[in-house]
This record gives sequence, C-alpha cells and structure tokens, in this order.
Amino acid sequence: MPVSDYLVTIGLEVHCQIKTQTKMFCSCRAGFGYEPNTNVCPTCLGMPGALPVLNKYAIERTVLTGMMLGCSTPPVSKWDRKNYFYADMPKNYQTSQLDLPLCIGGEVPLYAWAYPADAKVKAEGAVVRTVKLDHIHLEEDAAKLTHYNGYSLVDYNRGGTPLMEIVSAPDLTSPEETYAYLKSLQQILICGGISDADMEKGQMRCDVNVSLRPKGQKELGAKIEMKNINSMSAARRALIYEIRRQAEELDMGIPQVQSTRRWDDALGESIVMRTKENAHDYRYHTCPDLIPVHTAPIVEKVRGDMPELPDALHGRLVSSYGLPVADADTLVGDLGLCRYFEAAAAASKAPRKVANWVINNLTSVLAEKELDIHTCPLAPAALAGLVDIIEEGIVSNNQAREVLEVMWQNPTMPAAEAAASLGFRKTDTNALEAVVEQVLAENPDMVEIVRKGNTKLINALTGKVMKVSTPKPNPKLVTEIILSRLGM
Repeated sequence: MPVSDYLVTIGLEVHCQIKTQTKMFCSCRAGFGYEPNTNVCPTCLGMPGALPVLNKYAIERTVLTGMMLGCSTPPVSKWDRKNYFYADMPKNYQTSQLDLPLCIGGEVPLYAWAYPADAKVKAEGAVVRTVKLDHIHLEEDAAKLTHYNGYSLVDYNRGGTPLMEIVSAPDLTSPEETYAYLKSLQQILICGGISDADMEKGQMRCDVNVSLRPKGQKELGAKIEMKNINSMSAARRALIYEIRRQAEELDMGIPQVQSTRRWDDALGESIVMRTKENAHDYRYHTCPDLIPVHTAPIVEKVRGDMPELPDALHGRLVSSYGLPVADADTLVGDLGLCRYFEAAAAASKAPRKVANWVINNLTSVLAEKELDIHTCPLAPAALAGLVDIIEEGIVSNNQAREVLEVMWQNPTMPAAEAAASLGFRKTDTNALEAVVEQVLAENPDMVEIVRKGNTKLINALTGKVMKVSTPKPNPKLVTEIILSRLGM
C-alpha cells in the first residue's frame, strides 16, 4: 500500500533547558560555552552524601510555561528518581517527575507562519490548529557525551541544568505539522523568557514517537521512538524517512516492534538502538531527599509574568503598524529582530518602511558581517533616523545604503550628518529646478526623443542632472521634476 493508505500518528517529547543562572539542584553555574567540567560540584557529580536543593526559579518558569500553554497545575507536585545506567548520568538515576508533574494537559498552537516554506496550509487566522499536550515535568539534564572513534569524552557542565520535558499527546499527523509544532513552541518559550531554545546549542531537543496503522484500524500501531533530533528540519527528515520505512515493512508483512532508534542525519536513516523499555523498567520511586512542592503560591506569583504570545504579537504588528502579513511572519519568527523593529518604529514616522529596512537591508548587512541583531552596533533610533531622511527626500533608498555604511563605522553619528559627509543634503527645490532647465536646454535632441515616446532616456537626463548638482539630490525627485518640465 502507498504511504497515503496508512494513518500516521506522531507524538513529541521536547526537552528544553530553562534559562537560569544556576543548576536545578545545586549552585553551580548553568549556561553554554564554558570550559568542559568546570561548573561542577559534589551534588551534580553525584558524590555520596551530597544533597540536592531545589531551584525555585526553575519551578516558577515551568509553571509559567504551563500557564502560557493552557496547562493546569496540581496543588502538590513531587519529585521522583528514574533509575538507569547511562554514562552521562553519574548518580545512576535522574531526579525527575512521574505521576505528579508541575503541569498537566494544555495545548500548543500551530502558527501559520511556523510551517515549512514549501508546506501549503490554509488558516483563517494566525493559528491553524492546536496540538494537545499530556504534561510538562521538570528534571535535571544529563551531561554531554562526545563520541570519537574508539572512545568518548564527557562534559558534566550540562549535567544538572534545569530541563523541562514537554510531552505531547499522540496528536500530530505529518512531518510538516511536527516542524510547525517545534517552531511554534520555540517561539512561545522565547516570548516568555523561559529559554533561548537554541537547538544548535542543545537548549531544545526532541525525541519523536511515530506509528503507522492502516486506515480504518482504531488501535494504534507499534510506537517507534527516534532520538538524537537536534533541529526542526532534522525532525522533518527523520519522520519522512521513518514513515516510509515502516510503510514498506508493513507492506512486506513485517510487524513493527516497539523500539528506540537513533536518527543519523548525515546518513539520512534511523538505526535501531534497543527495544523500548516500559515505565517499570526505570524503577521509579519517590525521591527521599526532596519534599513535595505546594504550587498555589507559585501559580499566583507567576500569573503577572504572562507575556504577549506570538499570535497576539503578530496581530498587533499588523494592526498597529500596518505591516503586511509576510513582514509580521518574519518578525514574530525572530523575537530579537522584532524587539529591534519596535524600538526603531517608536522613533520613526514611517514604521512600515522601518520594517522593510530591518527585514531586508539590516539583516543582509548583519549576515555579511557575520553578526546578529544582538551584536548589531547600530541602535534602533539610528536606523529610524536613516528611514526618516529617506522620507524627507534627503536621500534615495540606494543612497541610504551608502549612508548606512558610514553609520555602521560611526554608530553615534546621526543619519543626516552621515548623509552630509557623502554630499547628500536636503535639496533646494528652486535651485534643482534651475539645474534641470539648464540640462534640458543643453540636450534638445534627447528631449525630443523622450517626447516622441522613448522614455528610457529619462534616466540619462537624470544622470546628467545628478552629475552637475551640488549637493547630490535625490534622483527620484530629479526624475519627477524632469517629467513635470516635459509635461509627462
């Protein structure tokens, strides 16, 4: 049977590091980029007798995440030990949560702009549909293993970092929806200041569960879990491969066995790791070193921290600034860029043109210079000033790009001053009209050809005016004066 004859059911387990200063159960620094094995202590190294202390801020951020996603929080939440032996977990157990997690239920909206560019989706508003969540629990991250030919290195800096596990219901149906789910969730987490959710840095990772069953069959097929998914595109590729693989084997009469596979993005295939353990294989039991958490005061405290969510932000960008939907899509997809735009728009008379400059020109220069919006030397108000001198007719769009280069080298220089350094000043219209008259009088043959319908020569006449004018005028204004003088 073709793949289309099977029903695809997908569930995700998304692991997200919470942006905290310290680890989950100790005072060691949390973060990315430190020298290996420098942010460690007896507690996060699992030394005998070392006792954990809860990170209250991490608990608050988890509850806030649940609030953003419409989860409920039980009155009491407790901690459990998940026992297994992995080289990246020195205690031989992970402090996690089983039956009383911090967040239960909820849903993740799939935003229309979060789908892959080649996916065709129809939506009446910002949200295509919602995906149900099972729960969100809080635990400690494992250490980082780096594998080489014949040996492995372990960095315990990451071990003990506060880690949320956001577990969806089996409610996704395609690789494209999965991509949108990850992108939408990432945007929500960033909007709430919960995490930077950078998948390249391992701050957000996911395991993908997928099963196939023939259409008409109610019972779900065997669940196959794929690990080592480190990007949204990789999740999509992994699912496309795995769905095809399962369909081909089912067509051949090969039953699927519940198992865990590793996705190798370089090879473009999944590889069997082990048959899947059940919950009892982890030998969960209540952690004796941590008392349960009464959540009511935490819920009340974080209620005031609710941020503006991406769909509300998207609507405001369109309604308040008059931005095209495509521009709003781009800005919501990069919160740092969006914050920069809003700061620049607040200082400008032309917010829509500011958006165009931020999305197209500024990002292009940042990419060329291998910077991002957080390391941009140009303040939002400076970019607003540049857009304003375009609006005032001091420079054209092309001239403004030259001005931008000057401002980039001199970030405190006002746009008008940078323009003046290149010979661009506000044009004296009377003086410019006199120059146009002179150029037209000196080129009667060209004027005659233009009047007969060859409008391509207008650019040549504009160039002649630009060449003899001081200061340099806006070429658009020059062309307008020429057309007026020729009665066109």
